[in-house]
Amino acid sequence: MADQIAISRTVTVAAGPFAAGHLGELTRLLPFEMIDDVLTTTGRTQQRVRVLPARVVVYLLLAGCLFADLGYRQVWSKLVAGLRGLGGLAVADPTGSALRQARQRLGTSPLRALFDLLRGPAATSAVAAVWWRGLLPVVIDGTILTIADSAANLHRYGKQRGNHGGSGYPTLRLSALLACGTRSVLDAVFDPITTGELAQAGQLARSLRAGMLLLADRNYAAAGLIKAFTVTGADLLIRCKTGRKLPMIRRYRDGSWLSVIGGLPIRVVEARISITTSNGSRTGDYRLITTLLDTRRYPAADLARLYHQRWEIETAYLELKSTILGGRVLRARTPDGIDQEIHALLIVYQLLRTAMVDATDSRPGLDPDRASFSTALNAARDQIVQAAGVIADTVIDLVGVIGTHILANLLPDRRIRTKTRMIKRSNSKYQARGPNIDRHTYKATTSIDILTDEP
Repeated sequence: MADQIAISRTVTVAAGPFAAGHLGELTRLLPFEMIDDVLTTTGRTQQRVRVLPARVVVYLLLAGCLFADLGYRQVWSKLVAGLRGLGGLAVADPTGSALRQARQRLGTSPLRALFDLLRGPAATSAVAAVWWRGLLPVVIDGTILTIADSAANLHRYGKQRGNHGGSGYPTLRLSALLACGTRSVLDAVFDPITTGELAQAGQLARSLRAGMLLLADRNYAAAGLIKAFTVTGADLLIRCKTGRKLPMIRRYRDGSWLSVIGGLPIRVVEARISITTSNGSRTGDYRLITTLLDTRRYPAADLARLYHQRWEIETAYLELKSTILGGRVLRARTPDGIDQEIHALLIVYQLLRTAMVDATDSRPGLDPDRASFSTALNAARDQIVQAAGVIADTVIDLVGVIGTHILANLLPDRRIRTKTRMIKRSNSKYQARGPNIDRHTYKATTSIDILTDEP
């Protein structure tokens, strides 16, 4: 007879109908008590305990973002897969209609309240990688999300207008404020596509604080918006159009110069950035405006180097739209469902980011950039299926299984960006440039020269 190996493990979850309400090891970052408190505050606690208590439905919505390619019945199967066969635990098998009605009963307020609790910069000991000269670099930008094509969604959001009217799926505009070093979400808003990024940026100004340094693209250099940002006490480093007429009040020794926008003193940095590889070189001129007027503490060349971190938000949007969603359309077919799904998506993203920072913090000096988002996502999925790590032991391990996978699959040090943005997926096959992308990797060097010519 061949030798047999018996593998046993302990699964500890909530009791009775609450057992399916978990997020695997991520439950430690979003415990039962937090969700119950939010449900009480928002008045969404169930009147009587049924097959689908409100807490379980919240976890179902969050798990739906981790398994974005599955319907909610299949997501439910993932939540209960590790519970089947446990002694004395009856696992429910609700219908798709029951799951839909439970999500509708829950409403939107609990997910919004949870996001408000969780948003903010991740606590980290990696000061050098996250802070810059005593300031926290943050970034603001917008993106477009595609949603399900239903009559209710169309009534609220509509489609993008083109030369031949609206086409494709309905879309919405999402704008976020992120911490550059950890890519944690500080705040986010979403509206119909007819609402512009500048209007959304005005709303996000509510989350700016003194001690932050806001990086933004040239679309955000409007005088009124700059004033709204600076009222918060935050400092600014924003790209500005090179053709914009700005008065020169005085020239500083580092090549930057003092000017004014809307009555606000600002400093202008004009830089020529060159990237050289074995395949050639590329040069571009940048004009940056900043409220940091101290040239000794904040030299012009250092500001130009720092501005590169503005691209961190593009990476975050890639993680949301490509890694988590896999390029898929949001599944909800009503505006309230969209509200639930987007907040759930932002919560899950924030939980993964927190787990990643906890892992990298366990090794002094390790940059959070080295953590792989896809590794964290896949490890979190596995923990859900196994219903593992739901309730922490007496001694809490901040790294956990997810962190162990992250540390075992660290990314290499960040390479210099050498390529400009281009269309990789287009509505027209004649516009797509994917086949012509140069996918070779080159060693690159960057040089920054501060321009001193008269504007």
